[in-house]
Amino acid sequence: MATEKLVLLHSNDMHGDFLAEPKEGFHEGGVPLLSGFIRKVRSEEDNVLFAIAGDMFRGSIIDSEYRGFSTIELMNFLSPDIVTLGNHEVDYGLAHLLFLERCAKFPVVNANMYIKSNHARLFEPYKILDVNGLKVMFIGIITEEVLNSTRSEEIIGSFIDVWQAAKQVGVIIDNYKTTRVDLTVLLTHIGFDQDQELAKLLDPNWGVDLIIGGHTHTLLEEPCIVNGIPIVQVGVGTDQIGRFDIMIDTDEHKMLSYDWKCIPITSKNCETDPVLESVLRSYKTRTDEKYMRIITNFNRTLTHPSRYQETELGNLFADLLQVDSSFEVMLMGSGSIRLKQMGPIVQYQELKECLPFNAPVWMLEVTGSQFRRMILFMLRDEAFSPDAHTEFYQVSKGMKIVYSRSRHELLEFSLNEKAIEDDQIIRIALQDYHFKNFSEFFNVPFEEVCANKKPRMVITEDFSIFEELLSSMNNVDAHVEGRITVLD
Repeated sequence: MATEKLVLLHSNDMHGDFLAEPKEGFHEGGVPLLSGFIRKVRSEEDNVLFAIAGDMFRGSIIDSEYRGFSTIELMNFLSPDIVTLGNHEVDYGLAHLLFLERCAKFPVVNANMYIKSNHARLFEPYKILDVNGLKVMFIGIITEEVLNSTRSEEIIGSFIDVWQAAKQVGVIIDNYKTTRVDLTVLLTHIGFDQDQELAKLLDPNWGVDLIIGGHTHTLLEEPCIVNGIPIVQVGVGTDQIGRFDIMIDTDEHKMLSYDWKCIPITSKNCETDPVLESVLRSYKTRTDEKYMRIITNFNRTLTHPSRYQETELGNLFADLLQVDSSFEVMLMGSGSIRLKQMGPIVQYQELKECLPFNAPVWMLEVTGSQFRRMILFMLRDEAFSPDAHTEFYQVSKGMKIVYSRSRHELLEFSLNEKAIEDDQIIRIALQDYHFKNFSEFFNVPFEEVCANKKPRMVITEDFSIFEELLSSMNNVDAHVEGRITVLD
């Protein structure tokens, strides 16, 4: 029996986490250290591949200032062997994504984004990489959230159901059974729970060996085995990398064994890549000149530790949009707040990194009954699972929501200390992304709400409001006040 060893490195959800951060006498994360680690492994081992499971974009001022082009250039120096798309890869629009793909010096695979009119795929569905004679097939699968991000791109569709995704994997593998493949890897961006569902649906005869996932930022200590298939994911950012050491039977073309680790990326075990450090420094110098001015100061550091609870930053931003407005309640998307803490000195760059999605805000009129259904759906059990990736909202001052998980009911639902009645009309506001996906995110038909009154755009750019108001304020403070309380 002839055997070969393959080392498969992987990252996911890097989100523009380019810079190393000081930590107790050493540095952690950042693409120069990550590149240094990958280069070290490539110099030590004969057969090495590096894969990225989506969401390279968003999260830093360097990425947003250059609309992803800086990220592609940095990734070109990082030299991944294969990449799949995440939902944030489409944030700058489809046309721009296709331009960025042309700039990439690495292949991008996705099996289930297509043009609706003729079902033509937008990207290569799979890629077989040859590593010194070893043939490794990668198939890319995207989350349904790509449709949420591209609602304005009416020509774009996706096989979004997990069952359909599994079927698509089978179609690809069946069509290329005559091609010798030693290892088959699904490179997904559908979330940890959905990866497990997908694995259950895969026919063992298809020979899928591994699932490398992303999207839910799940940090695993060991692979999750479903239907005999190891599923892995390594959290978020560049502070760690996944490593498979795989033994392959090259006669039978199958995986014999594997060892997997999640390895921290720090200056203790990685040398900085000087070339990538130089490129990154060039981008940072330019963005620092533009963005390092001070906007305001907070009384203390304000936090946003979880998107599934009321937070200090969530209350601050929801209130800033609601003050002196024509609506009564701002529902601020928790996921649009991208930093876990900010302040006490707030620079423009930090504010942009915290709130990168500059978009319109829409006002809708809902009945108290509709509003109650919306909030109950937001607080459903799924929102509190360990790997939740549902939509959650911060609410502006005056709202009080007390929810019992054991009873699945609202114990208190009031506005300005008055209980909200079912037939009462409430003027609420939503950011553009949540407005465009209203029915899906709130489980209330959009048409039903529009029947109350036609929605109206009340803010054209929400970031401009944050910048303007915070620039005129000092000693800003915010607290968790019990606006959203979850019991049991």
